[in-house]
This record gives sequence, structure tokens and C-alpha cells, in this order.
Amino acid sequence: MSVRKVPLVDGEYYHIYNRGNSKQKIFLDKEDYQYFINCIYCFNTYKKFKFREDIIKKKINAFDFERDERVVSIGAWVLMPNHFHIYITPSHQSDWWLEIGKGKNRISEFMRKLLTAYTLYFNKKYKRTGGLFESKFKSTHIGNNIQAKYLFSYIHLNPLKLIQKNWKEDGIKDRKKAFDFLDKYLWSSYLDYAGTKRRENKILTSEDFPRYFSNSKDFNKEILEWLEYKNKN
Repeated sequence: MSVRKVPLVDGEYYHIYNRGNSKQKIFLDKEDYQYFINCIYCFNTYKKFKFREDIIKKKINAFDFERDERVVSIGAWVLMPNHFHIYITPSHQSDWWLEIGKGKNRISEFMRKLLTAYTLYFNKKYKRTGGLFESKFKSTHIGNNIQAKYLFSYIHLNPLKLIQKNWKEDGIKDRKKAFDFLDKYLWSSYLDYAGTKRRENKILTSEDFPRYFSNSKDFNKEILEWLEYKNKN
């Protein structure tokens, strides 16, 4: 078993990310994005269940699935055509894990279930075999609020690469277009922090993270300031 360069420790915060093998796309249509999002929510539980049998075949909306206690807490996320980012912590304590965890790491266990379930779905749908992701997921420890606030902006502004590939280097050419795009991009937690009420709100457990923003206005202000800062550099 390989040892992680960055150990995943209880009570700490991490930037988790991975991409498709050889940078291949891992989301080819809306159904793929939604399936991965459903898995993020449903597999964040200690409850044993079969996704296809207990949710899909019963035609249950994933966000109506009655989970038991969470395995991890998620503070932000984004899905891109060939990769994803998740801000995560295993800080949510549970006596259940002491009984059933048997020394397993909670982040690793959650990611194993998530990526395995999505790979099985993707391979079956597109009639392929083998690994979908580029080796094991990557992780970066987030050690202070400066790193955390940067990560929030980085995650939520990531989709802008889809409309302006080099926006970080060149600056945003059309700020209104950028915000209009983010307001319509369904595959991240940007809308949740911006104040949109939707089922995907249930993915986040913001109370388990430092309070970086008091409300949606503060969040939007931070995003705007980060955009303007990048435009000046």
C-alpha cells in the first residue's frame, strides 16, 4: 500500500482533486455531471446501501435519500469536463466510525466509494473498461485562512476557463459575461454560496468550516475582488 505524501488527518482541511486518465473527459453530458453530484451526496454516509438498487431502480431523487451520519464534511466543490475539485474535512466526529472504520481514513474511504461508483457508471454507459481516473486522488493540506479563501475563489472561478482559457494570465475581458456564465453553471457550489436555493445545497456542511463569509454578498464581494486582482496582474 502506498503512503500519501500529505497525510489526511482528522480535524484538518484538504483540497482534493483528480482528473481523467491522459486528461480525458470524465463528464460527457449533463447526465454524467448529475450522476457524480448525486454520488457525492449519497455516498457521504456510514449507511450501507446499493446505489442502483436502492435509489435508481426505486426512482428516488438522490437528495431525498435518507443518509445516516456523514463520513466527511464538504465546504466547496466544482466539476469540470476532465477533472474535479473538492474542499473537504473529516472533522465531523462519529462513534460509528470507531466501530466500523477499522483504521480506515474517512476521506480516503469516501473518495474510494465515490470514484468507484462513478467509474462503474461511466464504463457501463460508454461501454469501456479499466480505470477512469489518473491514479489515486491528489490532496493538498489547507493550513490557514488565506489558503482557504484563495481555494474558495479558485474552485468557484475554475469554470471560467471554459469561456476564456487564459483568463488568469490575461485577466477577464468581459466581467459581466463571466458572472453571467457562473450564474448559469450548475456543476459547482458557486450557486449555493451565491444564495440560490436548490437541492444541491445539501451537499455542503459549511458549519464544519471556518466562517469565511457571513452572507452571499460577502461571498460575491470576495469573488469580485479576486477577479479584479487577477485583472491587475
